[in-house]
Amino acid sequence: MYKKILVTTDGSPLANKGVKSAIELAKSLDAELIALKVIPRYLQTYFEGSIPLDNSQIMMLEKQWEDEANAVLAKIQKQGDKEGVEISTAIVKANIISEAIVSFALKRKVDLIVMTSHGRNGIKRLILGSETTQVLTHSHVPVLVLR
Repeated sequence: MYKKILVTTDGSPLANKGVKSAIELAKSLDAELIALKVIPRYLQTYFEGSIPLDNSQIMMLEKQWEDEANAVLAKIQKQGDKEGVEISTAIVKANIISEAIVSFALKRKVDLIVMTSHGRNGIKRLILGSETTQVLTHSHVPVLVLR
């Protein structure tokens, strides 16, 4: 049924539960599993009231984000090794997370996207947004949402 599964993570405890479920699903289906972490690009804007950083500071910050992403993905690979599931990993730099996930899924021709959702609604959803909702809305690939 599903031969190539994409699981997204932000490294949070909720996302870790989704990763665990994705590993179990991939194992039961003998499917390929790809773990994806999207990291932001540093936006230089002078309208937010923030102090602009110079290029070396921006590079250092982006390197820190990439190192943190690699650590998260390494933990996922270790989980896969324990369960006998080979997991490939990827980091994508993008400012719009949902677009990056949908685009990655299309490029890698995955059969299923596994994501978690906090299940926010009302004002919290309006303020914090929902990457999962955006992926559900724009993906042409089936999406399994876990809470």
